[in-house]
Order: sequence, then C-alpha cells, then structure tokens
Amino acid sequence: MTAIRGVVFDFYGTLVRMVPPLPPDHRSIFARHGLVEAGRRWGDQWSVGPGEGEEHRAHSGSERAYTAWERDRLRSRARACGVPGDQLEELVAEVDRAMKDLHLALFDDVPGALAELRSRGVRVAVCSNWYWHLDRSLADVGLTDLIDVSVSSARVGARKPHPLIYRAVLDRLGLTPEETVFVGDVWRPDVEGPLTAGMRAVHLWRADRAVDGQAPPLVPGAARISGLAELSDLLWSASATDPARFG
Repeated sequence: MTAIRGVVFDFYGTLVRMVPPLPPDHRSIFARHGLVEAGRRWGDQWSVGPGEGEEHRAHSGSERAYTAWERDRLRSRARACGVPGDQLEELVAEVDRAMKDLHLALFDDVPGALAELRSRGVRVAVCSNWYWHLDRSLADVGLTDLIDVSVSSARVGARKPHPLIYRAVLDRLGLTPEETVFVGDVWRPDVEGPLTAGMRAVHLWRADRAVDGQAPPLVPGAARISGLAELSDLLWSASATDPARFG
C-alpha cells in the first residue's frame, strides 16, 4: 500500500461543531417583517444552497459573483413564498447574514490529531462544502497553523462529491490520490466521493454526530473510526499496510 503523505478533512461535523448562540430560525426573521405565512412557506432554512455534487464554476470567479449568486437564490425563494417586492432586499440580506452567523468550536480531539499528523511530516488539508471565506472560519477556531491547504466549494465551483473539488485539493497538496486519505462524517461526499477519486477514506462516526441514522456498511478502501484519537493508530500501526484495514 502506498505510503500516506496527506490527510484531507471535512470541516463541519468532522473538525468543528455548532455551539450557542445558534443562528435564529428563519421564521423569526420573517415574523419581524410581518411575513409569518411567507416564513411558513419557506420550509427548511438550510435547503437554499447549491445541491450536493452541484457544479457552479460560472458563479465562483470572484467573491462578488458568488455572493450575488447566493443572494439571487434567496431572492427567488422569497418571491416564490410571497414576499412583496418592497420588502425583498432587506429580508434577503437579513436571512443571508443569519445563515452565515455560525458560532463554531473544535471537537476536543482535533488539535492533538492534527498535531500528530504534522509531527509525522504529513500534509493536512480541509475540503469543505462551505461559504467563500473558509479561511476565516478556520482562523476563528484556531486551525490556521495546523492546516497546509484549505479548499471550499464556493471558490472551487463545485460541491462534494463532484470530482472537481477533490482534484483541486489534491493539486494544492501536490499529492496523488494514492498518497492521500480523506476523513469525514458524511457518507456520500466524504467516503464515496473520495473513493471514486482514488483516495482511501475514513468515515468518522462520532457518538455526538450531526448525522442521523445508521452507519452504512463499509466498502473496499474505507475504514471507520468513532473519534480522531483513533486516526493515528489506524494509519500507522504495525498492520496499517494491510489493505484489509480499509475495507
């Protein structure tokens, strides 16, 4: 088995979690504008972003272009829910701000796991379906000095599990897929996508995970851990060269 020279992590649910104060429910924002019924029609406030695996390079050429595209999606949804034109821009701006006003904290096992990788000379990356300023979010939780490369879907122009985002992170790491392991908590973007791209994958199934349901059965090339403290042993124990450790 090819030696591991890089480890790529998902961000939310893998390295960080949301902590209070939580973002306001969109219905409270609509209610303040006297638009209770429109808020009810809106539905899930988190379902307005690009879809999983969606390519959007045409909108990712600059922060200004991407932000305009984000606002256009919100604007279209608000119109469809019956928001009057004279209230549209103020409401959309407030919803956009609220959806990005996330208070994040590291899982306790993150600093030690990343420091261990760096001590072994392994390059560390974060690859996330995230907004434009993933770098700011990394800095806010104190990860800047533990990360070599960060790649967000907003800047690359495609969301996991689109192959473009995996190619981008590998190119920036300067590594081949065979030299790289992807670690994340969501099966399709963090396991199936990386495996298709030629990487090995580690499915992180935390006890306090954000993902509901049962863990899917492991497949060839994939392993599973319940916390990042287990990662070093998985990758470098005496039997780590055994392909059976990855499915």
